[in-house]
Amino acid sequence: QVQLVESGGGLVQAGGSLRLSCAPSGNVFHINTMGWYRQGPGAQRDVVASMTRGGRTNYADSVKGRFTISRDNAKNTVYLQMNSLKPEDTAVYYCNADDSYYGSIWGQGTQVTVSS
Repeated sequence: QVQLVESGGGLVQAGGSLRLSCAPSGNVFHINTMGWYRQGPGAQRDVVASMTRGGRTNYADSVKGRFTISRDNAKNTVYLQMNSLKPEDTAVYYCNADDSYYGSIWGQGTQVTVSS
């Protein structure tokens, strides 16, 4: 079973930056939309940003102007540049990909903690 592997999480002070990366652990068929979700303590998992294979992006209102999603289609890799981080951005961040054969693929998640 193909999974996604995230990296780049960690502890950062408010106002700082982090860059998350995500790539498949094995061969995939054809990935369409890729995105990032997050789940804070006691909260549901919500979409943060997504990007179609053609480059169309969508952001949650809470991260617009601070986070930027990008991807490398040749490597099936997606990135999330997070700037001006706030304590409320603290969460486990999950990568998701929509593959034409495997369907929705998830990563294990990476912890992002923003201290005040």
